[in-house]
Amino acid sequence: MNRRTFLQSSAIGATSLLLSRNFSFAAANGADSRIEVLLDEPLGTISPNIYGHFAENLGGVLYDGVWVGPKSKVPNVQGLRKELIDHMRKIKAPVVRFPGGCFADSYDWRDGVGPADKRPTRTNFWAGVAKNGPAVHKYDPNQVGTNEFVEFCKLVGAEPYLAANVRSLPAQAFVQWVDYCNSPAGTTTLADMRAASGFADPFAVKYWGVGNESWGCGGSFTAAEYATEFRRYSEWLPPTATPLSLIASGPNTDEWDWTRGFLEEIVRKGHGQLDRIYGMALHHYAWNLARGRTNDWDAAKGDALQFDSTDWYELLREGDRMEGLIDGHWQVMGEIDQQHRIKLIVDEWGPWYKPGSEATPEDILEQTPSLRDAIFSGMTLDIFNRNPEKVAMANCAQLINCLNSLYLAHGDRFVITPVGHVFDLYSSHQGGEALRTLFTAPPVHYDRDGKPATFWGLRGSASRKGKTLTLTMTNPHVSQARTAEIVLHGAGVKSGTVTSLTHTDIHAHNTFSQRDVVIPQSADLKVSGNNLMLDVPAASVLAVKLELA
Repeated sequence: MNRRTFLQSSAIGATSLLLSRNFSFAAANGADSRIEVLLDEPLGTISPNIYGHFAENLGGVLYDGVWVGPKSKVPNVQGLRKELIDHMRKIKAPVVRFPGGCFADSYDWRDGVGPADKRPTRTNFWAGVAKNGPAVHKYDPNQVGTNEFVEFCKLVGAEPYLAANVRSLPAQAFVQWVDYCNSPAGTTTLADMRAASGFADPFAVKYWGVGNESWGCGGSFTAAEYATEFRRYSEWLPPTATPLSLIASGPNTDEWDWTRGFLEEIVRKGHGQLDRIYGMALHHYAWNLARGRTNDWDAAKGDALQFDSTDWYELLREGDRMEGLIDGHWQVMGEIDQQHRIKLIVDEWGPWYKPGSEATPEDILEQTPSLRDAIFSGMTLDIFNRNPEKVAMANCAQLINCLNSLYLAHGDRFVITPVGHVFDLYSSHQGGEALRTLFTAPPVHYDRDGKPATFWGLRGSASRKGKTLTLTMTNPHVSQARTAEIVLHGAGVKSGTVTSLTHTDIHAHNTFSQRDVVIPQSADLKVSGNNLMLDVPAASVLAVKLELA
């Protein structure tokens, strides 16, 4: 039995035990599901950074999304879209990754500093990808550079996470970027250049990615080759007042050999090299390759808005692999890093569909998120919450006008997608103490290409901050609601509220003209003792807030 099969078998066995132990209790109380929160079994502190975001110069993410320009009639703060800033502050956005993605390994940070009217225009890495309209973002005007991005993060209240170019720039350029960002004015020429642009105080950038997808667009390195590059880049770094957290370009999905090969090569120079690595990046995108196979890469991904119930479940099934990926790579990392000094950084995740649902047709890789993507995002955030000791950061791909975006914007139009509402619902988990929580519910049964298939019926996560308990969950069933009994072990309840995100149409989505099709609805919970009954609508994401006695 290989590692992956063992992990899957263990998870299935554990679930079966929980079902047999708990389901009869739920049924006896008139419910079909049961949720047990074990307040005396903490899992660790949920890093706020797992609620992070990603802004790449891809399509309309930066230009038209984040940046409208200081002379725009669109409300802005120093050229940055004000409505976007306001909502990101509301959801307490903790960290934003920039400038990529694949774009990062074609980007020279020096093009994006100094007077805006003196900055060069370059060809965008993504210029040749557009297949569904004019490539209006073919060139990079460099109006959003390091200064503007860090200012955006400051306005939002987020930490910047910068990705360095390993594929096409030398290590010296990386060192100089750190110098520009973090050295005090008056100490270096680059720090004085920053100060001359109006930023006297150091940016104090803590998070730095050493390349991106170095197994692919970031250089097509082998794991051992990239490890050598990582050592070289990290060795160059100068002393800085801001402790640096370096993030290595890690595996794609279940490429266990990349994780193992990278770490084996890193420690050839001694296990002390592990102390240089804050985290390893893990990327996982979900699409429906199982149905309607085709040689067309885009068509194989399925449609964002035209899908049936099987497509719905199959996409969620692919996204649900995230938990096994976290567990699998964590085990591989532990073979070499037995103290688990290195954490996982899931800095690209989300569903990916074929072109066709763009709110702005010329924006490549833009999708219109639906209720399905809200379920996907809630499910994924719950996975991260359940693994606080493993996952230190995650960055949804991407923030605006792209794949699993929280927002869509064009000109003076702006809309919060169902995904954006999920991040709002889940924001109170940030910094909370994750609690072991057991979910028991009838599984979903469906037909997959003429064969029976199943999917879990109800899952989620719980966390506690003082006397406030946050419980979130998703019901993936497209048509069946659940009645769940919530049992708290170790505390009583004074009061509670529940906020749901759902719709009778599983294809429902928000648009510029209909912004409130899928929006959260809140209500008070009836509290009687320590056991609560909760109605969980079909195809829904729920957030329950309980004030403990």
